[in-house]
Amino acid sequence: MRVITGTARGRKLKELPGLDTRPTTDKVKESIFNIVQFDVEGRRVLDLFAGTGQLGIEALSRGAERCVFVDASKEAARIIKENASLTGFADRARVTQGDAMSFLTSCREKFGLAFLDPPYASDLLDQALERMAAIDIMTENGIIVCESALEKVLPDLSGPYERGREYRYGKIKLTLYRRQAGL
Repeated sequence: MRVITGTARGRKLKELPGLDTRPTTDKVKESIFNIVQFDVEGRRVLDLFAGTGQLGIEALSRGAERCVFVDASKEAARIIKENASLTGFADRARVTQGDAMSFLTSCREKFGLAFLDPPYASDLLDQALERMAAIDIMTENGIIVCESALEKVLPDLSGPYERGREYRYGKIKLTLYRRQAGL
């Protein structure tokens, strides 16, 4: 697992031991950043269900202003902090170890880009999307990138959030949501 491009290009990231965390493959990660390439620089990023933090770190490497990483696992939070230090982004990273829904409920900031990649077998993705729309956590034209199993049907959200394109990569599906401007 490595940083694909940007200021930390080529840096290897530490991984979590065991099979509890499913890292995003390099192919899917590269596809994500090809899709949002013009929507990263200068944005505040949320990496919810962060695991190793690789998506948020990739965003920082490509010029994101800062990133908030959230994961329930203490071990994941430790690895994210180590990876942020290894890549030189510790000063632009905030790591929160705790429940994602609790974080969203208490969050008082808005983000321009969010990555949601919870365990596929859970219903956390639906819950997080609905909570994010209810509290209106995204800035105007903010993008939410969801990674899920191919067969997962994601919900429509209430305005100003709109589900966009879906992209398929083998058994993995990426779904984009966008917060419309001026609504």
